[in-house]
Amino acid sequence: MSGSKKGAVIGGSIILLVAVIAAIGVTVSRSGSNKQDSASAGQTNDNNLQSTIKSVQAICEPTDYRDICESALSKVANNTTDTRELVKLSFQVASDHIKEALSHSELLSKAASDPRTKQALTNCQELMNYAIDDIKTTFNRLGGFNMSDYEKAMGELKLWLGSAATYQETCLDGFENTTGDAAAGMRQALNSSMALTDNALAIVGQLADVIDELKLPALFSRRLLSDEEIEAVKNDDFPSWVSANRRKLLSIPPSGIRPDVVVAQDGSGDFSTISGALGVAPIKSAKPFVIYVKHGVYKEKVTIFRNMTNIIMVGDGATQTKVTGSLNFIDGLTTFKTASFVVMGEGFIARDMGFENSAGPQKHQAVALLVQADKSVFYRCQMDAYQDTLYVHTLRQYYRDCTISGTIDFIFGDAKAIFQNCLILVRKPLDNQQNIVTAQGRKSRQAASAIILHNCTITADPSFPKALHTKNPSYLGRPWKEYSRTFIIQSFIDSLINPNGWLPWLGDFGLTTCFYSEVDNRGPGANKSKRVTWKGIKNINYQHAQKFTVEHFLWGNDWLPPSGVPYTPGLLPESQPGRIH
Repeated sequence: MSGSKKGAVIGGSIILLVAVIAAIGVTVSRSGSNKQDSASAGQTNDNNLQSTIKSVQAICEPTDYRDICESALSKVANNTTDTRELVKLSFQVASDHIKEALSHSELLSKAASDPRTKQALTNCQELMNYAIDDIKTTFNRLGGFNMSDYEKAMGELKLWLGSAATYQETCLDGFENTTGDAAAGMRQALNSSMALTDNALAIVGQLADVIDELKLPALFSRRLLSDEEIEAVKNDDFPSWVSANRRKLLSIPPSGIRPDVVVAQDGSGDFSTISGALGVAPIKSAKPFVIYVKHGVYKEKVTIFRNMTNIIMVGDGATQTKVTGSLNFIDGLTTFKTASFVVMGEGFIARDMGFENSAGPQKHQAVALLVQADKSVFYRCQMDAYQDTLYVHTLRQYYRDCTISGTIDFIFGDAKAIFQNCLILVRKPLDNQQNIVTAQGRKSRQAASAIILHNCTITADPSFPKALHTKNPSYLGRPWKEYSRTFIIQSFIDSLINPNGWLPWLGDFGLTTCFYSEVDNRGPGANKSKRVTWKGIKNINYQHAQKFTVEHFLWGNDWLPPSGVPYTPGLLPESQPGRIH
């Protein structure tokens, strides 16, 4: 598309979005004031204050924390009745309150003497800066979408707002086993910002609902992959509009790759450490920067920082090129800081790499890989640890043909994460422990996150003999946060999984508000006849499950083809139509 045409499309999209939001203001106001006509009040100069109050009430109507929404917006509305401006202000007041909480954490940190507390507060400062940054991203993207796909536009707003909410919750998670009053002080400081972030999520959700109600999607034309292009994706080839160099990069052996830098422990490369290679990576680059990491065990903590975008890392094999560490909770670190490998830069791709935390089960939380990067991809990789192996923290993540091993909550977090064709290995735990594969961390009912296992195999690691499966039972997941969402779809579930399927977190926490579902699975552990019957256990059909596929949940057709990684856009053919297991 030429620059002038592209500009026209974007400009038209902004104008159209403004018109949509204006229409939403009318629609929401009508639904929020059944007892009197608010339209005339909004048009008169003599009643500006009353009009603003009514507009604020209307925009806050779908939120769960309406009082704080109305109070915060009324203070900054400046007599405006412009719905577009009020939507922006809902983002801004959330960001402002996070900044206030950030200042409070800095004061608390100076007064803290307990090492765990001081570290938790330091984490909070880092995480709140991420939250502020992601709300800024949401604000900037509000007017910049191509409205040919309104669902994706609204979804991306919820994606970035959701990550901002998660970072605030992660701040509070860090106070486990701390002493003193800092945890309570930080929770109090974050009460308003967390409520306002949740409110912003609800307001964006209302935008999407009203667009549906007004039948606006019919006005837009969406560019979908053609049948031929879909078939090409399935055959591990890619459409002509994808860069040839990029799409071939991950389909050729390391010997055929022309990397930007080579890492080798034997001195045959440009660097002997991965961190050294990252030091020369361009900042905020739209062009891929390829790092080839030769075989070896790399004992270093690696971080792909936020400004390191579009890094591609290729190893010699998931068991040949391994990054390892042993940081852990028992030795004094928060879970957030135990990861051997951290990914924060958007567009990161790893192929044929291994990630390990060797701390062992007695050290409790010990993360091998933490990912909070949008559009991140892991292909033919391996993640090994025990408790909390893989922290799928935030944003969109795709895992293909990977192996993940662990014991307790070993796939956890609040990302939009899909695992396809992956091998999930349950390891032998400590004598008094149970195994739990997933612990999804969706805190708000407004958030769009979930963990999805599609066409995966869940089975026992060779270290975990069948004789111990009854003594140390294994479960598909448990609700780490109140609105936890996990889907097991078209996967093989082995006999080690307890017939109950799912395990409570603590008492009845999350049992009525979680969303857990198993669809079209197979194997001796897939029979659902003895599953727990919590309100949060849902039986969804094949058609409903289509919402939780790569195409619809990750919008993967937009960004996965250029990665060169094979993927299945939708569900596989239904194996037995109408079956219950």
